[in-house]
Amino acid sequence: MSHRKPEPVQVVKQRRDTALRALAGGVPYVNFLGITFDRRGDELTGVLNFDEKLIGNPDLPALHGGVTAAFLEVTSIITLSWMSLWDEVESGRLDLEALEQGRLPRLPKTIDFTIDYLRPGLPRDAYARARVTRSGRRYASVHAEAWQDNRDKPIVQAVGHFLMPWDER
Repeated sequence: MSHRKPEPVQVVKQRRDTALRALAGGVPYVNFLGITFDRRGDELTGVLNFDEKLIGNPDLPALHGGVTAAFLEVTSIITLSWMSLWDEVESGRLDLEALEQGRLPRLPKTIDFTIDYLRPGLPRDAYARARVTRSGRRYASVHAEAWQDNRDKPIVQAVGHFLMPWDER
């Protein structure tokens, strides 16, 4: 019985990074807000890189509530998409060239998204993670939270429900 030699770790990391960059970079609003993603294995952390244009109340100053809500929604959608692409990325079946050329998979569509504002977002970077609480063929439920200096003190949390795209393969 012959075993297939595992791919070099750099090849796997490059494939993961390329897929994530194409996925997140294909959404113009992600680029406008300056959101990036830090990947550790299959776990994603969204990073809202601070910019003055994100301030909603200059008297405090505080991040705009719409920006923090959008940050959590984007993190949820990218996390759901990442999870659905994971097997294809890991196996090498994903066509990275097609992704890089903008032929992206359809993204989940928001059904509803409920936000709880917990504290003002300060004028600095923010971080977010989304945890999928249910994922089926057609529907997914996600809990997400964002924090700044201390993960135990979130500035905003959300629960969202998403319509998953049909598997077209």
